[in-house]
Amino acid sequence: MKKRIKTNKIYKKLLILGILIYVAYIFIGQQKTLNSYKNTQDYYTEQLNMQLAYQESLNKTKSNIDSKEYIEKIAREKLDMYLPNERVYIDKGN
Repeated sequence: MKKRIKTNKIYKKLLILGILIYVAYIFIGQQKTLNSYKNTQDYYTEQLNMQLAYQESLNKTKSNIDSKEYIEKIAREKLDMYLPNERVYIDKGN
């Protein structure tokens, strides 16, 4: 009878140990998954901030697009157009 009680205690202890190991394994796995989700969230937050800054710069450009200064700037930089009687100096070093 004592052997049977000792055997039952051993089985109970092994069962509890097995459950604890399983819980620890599940906890570690979930922690890895949570860390992965956190990294993904950080990446997308950074992307969102970059796109918001880009959108703000586009809105600034949109508000200035009809101004005379902006039209002159684009004509000079992109189209190489200049005002009449304007002297243009070209740097040969570039």
